[in-house]
Amino acid sequence: MDSLNTAGLGARRDEDIALDLLKFVAGTVGVGRPASPSTGFSGSAPAKPEEHVTQLLELYGRCLKAVEGEEPEAPQPKEAGK
Repeated sequence: MDSLNTAGLGARRDEDIALDLLKFVAGTVGVGRPASPSTGFSGSAPAKPEEHVTQLLELYGRCLKAVEGEEPEAPQPKEAGK
């Protein structure tokens, strides 16, 4: 029991805080969530799972930079063919 490292208890790493921020933002705005089917016209085809993962990873990187106090990069415009 004495061999446990208690120096880090109570302190949260930036990565943990960024992950919580990611969960909040993604849940609030629906990032990474597949579009629900609806009647009528839809704006675009549903995103592939790989695109959802890419969105979430990009958002996590932005959250981590925000937690670390760095200036986040502006989002890159999407290419027309993708």
